Formats: sequence, structure tokens, C-alpha cells
Amino acid sequence: MNTNAFSGKNCLITGGLGFIGSKLAAHLVSVGAYLTLVDSLIPEYGGNFANVEAIKNEVNINISDVRDPFAMEHLVKGKDFLFNLAGQTSHLDSMTNPKVDLEINSLSQLSILEACRKVNRDIKVVFASTRQLYGKPQYLPVDEKHPTVPVDVNGINKLAGESYHLLYHKVYGIRACALRLTNTYGPGMRIKDARQTFLGIWVKNLLKGDPILLYGDGNQLRDFNYVDDVVEAFLLSADSEKADGKIFNLGSQKYYSLLDVAKCMVNLRKGAVYKAIPFPPERKAIDIGDYYSDFSLIENELGWRPVTDIKDGLTKTVDYYSERLTEYE
Repeated sequence: MNTNAFSGKNCLITGGLGFIGSKLAAHLVSVGAYLTLVDSLIPEYGGNFANVEAIKNEVNINISDVRDPFAMEHLVKGKDFLFNLAGQTSHLDSMTNPKVDLEINSLSQLSILEACRKVNRDIKVVFASTRQLYGKPQYLPVDEKHPTVPVDVNGINKLAGESYHLLYHKVYGIRACALRLTNTYGPGMRIKDARQTFLGIWVKNLLKGDPILLYGDGNQLRDFNYVDDVVEAFLLSADSEKADGKIFNLGSQKYYSLLDVAKCMVNLRKGAVYKAIPFPPERKAIDIGDYYSDFSLIENELGWRPVTDIKDGLTKTVDYYSERLTEYE
């Protein structure tokens, strides 16, 4: 990847105090980019000042809501790159409060893209989408041609948000692309609950001495990406004209059962245990069963390939929170 592509460039990250946004920010600072981080700091979402403590004096932080069209017009003006990571990530919350999910994951994307259309059509936009919009896989591994049949409100609204980005590329020439993320984990992820990823609450339980709770038999298959690998995908997509107007799956070279992941985690702490419990009905209704991605398209087109083994990634993650648990719980 050409890191010089971002040196001296003006970059905007929505959701910039969140998990992936903050890690992306740290890398961009290290290569000489000028950064503005936007975050609403809504308590239910992932923003946390602890994520940017090391770079807080090297970035501009703007506390505002991406649903505000006037704020977004001001913020996108003069920017070279927009990494659009702001969103509501909880599948369960999307079912209990669908209107808010609609506003944040769909309507706000129109506000952002309208701002780009009005004041900065030359900006490059990389949108954080999700594998959740595929729904229950009809075949495995899931490639980008797989039908999109979301099983929850979150998936529907993320699909709409993604579609707006591709439409604005096609109609208005805004250079936009989308990455369909799978289970991203690592230092900085939300751990106080399972709103961002179930691995977060697993880490918290592990460090608090509570059992890791495993729904069902734990045989569901999943793929996982360590956050550093995901950051690399965002940067490659931003830097490449080949990505414009396209959708890419992220994924891993190996997939694991949730039981295997639970066993790996409890091996990191003496005396740690996991416990299988019945699926809560509200979660069972939107569970997608087995899922793992075919990421060959982004590998072939942009040269992206994840490199972090899950054991190494989980070790780094648990070590990070063992020293900073109080800042995140």
C-alpha cells in the first residue's frame, strides 16, 4: 500500500472515537494525514475518548451527529477522504428501536452523501457495511454475488445505506465503495455489552472472572478479522481507483466454531470457564447460523489479505483490556 497517498491529505472519519475509526485514525496520523474525527458519543454506541488518548493532540475532534445535514456539509468541505464508519451496530437494538436504526444507518447516509454532492464531489468515500445484510447463507463461503436477504432491521438499513453510496457514485460521480465487514475484534472494541460484537462481552466476562456465555451448542461457524487487518482494507480501498463503485467482502483464511473461540479464550486466563446456555428467543429469531466469507474479490483486485491469527489477535486483545478494563467497562 502507498502510505504516501495520505500524507498531507485531509481525512474525515465518522465514528472516529469508535473501535475501528480510532485505529484507522492512529494509522493515518502516523503517515502524516490531517484528521477530523466526528462522533456523537451516544452512550449506546462505541465512541470512547480512551480510544484516541495517544493521538488526541494530533487530531481535530468534533462531537456532532451524522444525522445533522448542516454539520455534515461543514465537515466534508475540503476533505480528500471520508471513512464513513458511523452507525448503529446492534442487531437486537435495531429490532426493539427500528426508527433510530433507520435514522442512523439509512437516513443519515443520505445526509452525508448529499453533503458530498453539494460541497465536495471530489471526495473519496469508504463505507463500512456489514455481512449481516446477506442474512442466512444460502451457500458457503458467501461471495458478493450472494442474495441479500437481511434477517433484521439493521441489515435492511445497512443495505440501504450501502446502496445510497453506490447510487451517488453512479449518478453524481462521487468515488465511493463499501466494505462488508464480518466479525471485527481487537483493542478498543466495545466490551460493556454485546451491542458491537459478542466477543466484547466475552472479553469482559473473562477478565471479571465470570463465565463466557455460549448460546446453543456453540457449533455455529464464523470468520473473524483483527482490527489492524480491517484498517488495512480501508486504506487500500481509499487509495485505489479500482475500488470506486464496488463492494468487497472482508473475511479470514480460516473459520471457527464459536465453541472453538470460547475454548481459545478461556485458555488465556487460568480458571476461566465457558457455559452453554439456551438461545434467548429474541436472539434466536435473528441468528444467521453458519457464516464465513469469500474475500477473493478484494484479494485479487486490491491485494488485501488478513494476516493476524485469531489466537494472536485474542491474546493482544485480552492483554490490552487486562490493563485498561475500567476505561471500557
